Amino acid sequence: ESFAEESTSVTEVVSSLDSAGSSERNKERTHSVGPLKDVLPLTFRLMRVQGLPSWTNTSTVTIPDVIQGEVLLAVLSNYMVDMDWLLTACPSLRKVPHVLVLHGEDGASLERLKKTKPANWILHKPPLPISFGTHHSKAMLLVYPQGIRVVVHTANLIHVDWNNKSQGLWTQDFPWKKANDTSTNIGFENDLVDYLRALKWPEFRVNLPVAGDVNINAAFFRKFDYSSSTVRLIGSVPGYHVGPNMKKWGHMKLRSVLEECVFEKQFCKSPLIYQFSSLGSLDEKWMSEFACSLSAGKADDGSQLGIGKPLIVWPTVEDVRCSIEGYAAGSCIPSPQKNVEKDFLRKYWSRWKADHVGRCRAMPHIKTFTRYNGQNIAWFLLTSSNLSKAAWGALQKNNTQLMIRSYELGVLFLPKTLQSVPQFSCTDKSRSNLDKLALGKNIKTKLVTLCWKGDEEKDPSAEVVRLPVPYQVPPQLYGPEDVPWSWDRRYTKKDVYGSVWPRHG
Repeated sequence: ESFAEESTSVTEVVSSLDSAGSSERNKERTHSVGPLKDVLPLTFRLMRVQGLPSWTNTSTVTIPDVIQGEVLLAVLSNYMVDMDWLLTACPSLRKVPHVLVLHGEDGASLERLKKTKPANWILHKPPLPISFGTHHSKAMLLVYPQGIRVVVHTANLIHVDWNNKSQGLWTQDFPWKKANDTSTNIGFENDLVDYLRALKWPEFRVNLPVAGDVNINAAFFRKFDYSSSTVRLIGSVPGYHVGPNMKKWGHMKLRSVLEECVFEKQFCKSPLIYQFSSLGSLDEKWMSEFACSLSAGKADDGSQLGIGKPLIVWPTVEDVRCSIEGYAAGSCIPSPQKNVEKDFLRKYWSRWKADHVGRCRAMPHIKTFTRYNGQNIAWFLLTSSNLSKAAWGALQKNNTQLMIRSYELGVLFLPKTLQSVPQFSCTDKSRSNLDKLALGKNIKTKLVTLCWKGDEEKDPSAEVVRLPVPYQVPPQLYGPEDVPWSWDRRYTKKDVYGSVWPRHG
């Protein structure tokens, strides 16, 4: 995570970088950086990056796009929170009567947070019972008169994360349950409530115009109808998880969800991508345990998909030096040499190449894990989890216990059979009564990258969902000159601001 002081602000340097070529080429690409509005819940969006050519920011998202309308209650979950920035970037938050901030700050940053928060806001740092854990999940729960907006994303609540980085965000709105609806068999709902329960915030009572006096605890979030959810939640919470709990969290949760899924035969033995912004201290045993989880699932002929070969997408020193922030971007890719330069990792390193979304120079803070074949995607996870045992958990005691240090949250996109496309919105008046766009028949979703060249007309029974995967797929392996970024080395070749690294000393 970023341990940086505020990174160099982006200046006109940017306009000379990432220029997009001819205007014809721009026109062709204007729709290509993100999904269209009517399929939004089925996919995710990239965040806007300031100073890039306009085509790179079509269909992207900013914080006021998400936090808007008549919010009655907001739960903001994050690691780093800059209150001054947040209230400036999103002034409508000042009007929200009840705000709970779940954070990971301590020391001087926490003191500053307490001083700068509005009086009616509640701060809570979830318990971290195991050393070296963090509260790392990036999410928002926004309660409206019409329902709830659930947001899962990858950005800290700080300026550089929402302006200078490659980031991702998923959101979907859900209506309040009807009074006689007591169903609790929705996977998304149970996963959300289990996760929230682990945060142990002090319950508080509020009066909501739609629900009267209610206690705001984990169970409160059962009051919404998540039956149209388009993703599965994959969370991590700290602890030594045993028995049935072992399959609830971390990579074992991902394994258990994938085991229930059936994929096209083309994904048998197909490769994996791990893309993230901080690398833990890893060993080959754990890498194979992790690959085993991410390779779970059956093909449609009943056979197991089998272990996929992973590649790691990670910026090179040259990528960081030439980025829109220069070397300062490297403070948010905080991995030391001892973790990065292990021999066994060498075969995995692949380039951060993001030309098709104009983000080669916007360093990744997004974290994604996926299984693919060409431009076809078996499944895709957008998450706060970096590649570390702390985030994903490590099996112990002869595989009977999963030890996790941190809180993390991600959303898993899977092929689905849809009767309808969810259209419900808490803020768009024209869509507040329109629960779903009925399709009239069952349609299977097919996940692809933005660069997929297939024919959508060819198979009318499939809804093609284009995921704005921000890097080249298949990834390009490092060349002989490429050096993976590590933040505790000295770099004397000057960046775009004329700086060397480290900047001090």
